[in-house]
Amino acid sequence: MVQAFRAAAAKLEIKVIVHGADLSMYAPAMHHVDAPHLLPPLRDPTYVQALTELVAGEGIEVLVPTIDSELLIVSKNQVALGAHGCTAVISTPEVIQTCRDKLLTFRCLKAARIDTPQTWSADEALFRKRHRFPYFLKPRMGSAGKGAYKITSVEDLGALARRVPDAIVQEFVEGEEHTLDVYTGLDGVVRCVVPRKRLEVRAGEVSKGVVVKNRNIMAVGRRVARALGGCRGVVTVQCIVTADECIRVIEINPRFGGGAPLGIAAGADSPMWLMAEHLGRPVDIDPVGFSDGLVMLRYDQSVFRDAAEL
Repeated sequence: MVQAFRAAAAKLEIKVIVHGADLSMYAPAMHHVDAPHLLPPLRDPTYVQALTELVAGEGIEVLVPTIDSELLIVSKNQVALGAHGCTAVISTPEVIQTCRDKLLTFRCLKAARIDTPQTWSADEALFRKRHRFPYFLKPRMGSAGKGAYKITSVEDLGALARRVPDAIVQEFVEGEEHTLDVYTGLDGVVRCVVPRKRLEVRAGEVSKGVVVKNRNIMAVGRRVARALGGCRGVVTVQCIVTADECIRVIEINPRFGGGAPLGIAAGADSPMWLMAEHLGRPVDIDPVGFSDGLVMLRYDQSVFRDAAEL
């Protein structure tokens, strides 16, 4: 994403200074930015003050949060950040809470009549009189695929419901998983949806994917963002397309996804659009102006530093 924003700035013919903030200098991306900064942990009571002072002191104009755990705290403080001239590319706290809590996500999608797997709390699932296995169990507030299990029996359900704190249980859906990059800009209006079929996943993040310009899937992405209301920037929607072409939404993350560089490379240049909007420049977005069939094959890249520098 750092590289994508640099490339976008070059297209706009503007000079940018890319700042990065993390808990530790052991984060590899901290060695790809122009100015790395250390912040206290999110749960530290001084975190918001430290972030605000960083933004004010460095004159940072645009803040792009990328980690699930930081989204709500940034969203709740975007007015304070804005007072220092900084635009936080973040959805409203209500959107973030709905997306973070998978039971609230389910209820929001059902209310909007968007197809989604039936979802229960672990207790509700355990007390069901009849079961139709398999199920899928995961943390209610989880991310990155951690603590997710396929359930095939009552015994597995009982054991894993005790192992995974505050778990939810979904009906298991067979099919091809797609991730949708939904661009809603700084005004919350959906302008472009890029579906990416997952070909391979590693540690909960896509490592191989391909752009699929499917109009039906794109329409679902637009419906999800409109149902949420209050979206801003890029919202990542995950869905499964079944063999009979049903599109079932399974998760929403109100931020750039790990595979976003694929959509950007295909022509949906959301970093450029965001910076142009921030600068008040006209943005001409073709909702279908991205390449179909572009494949992304990711690999690890190493960063080497002397231990004394960290």
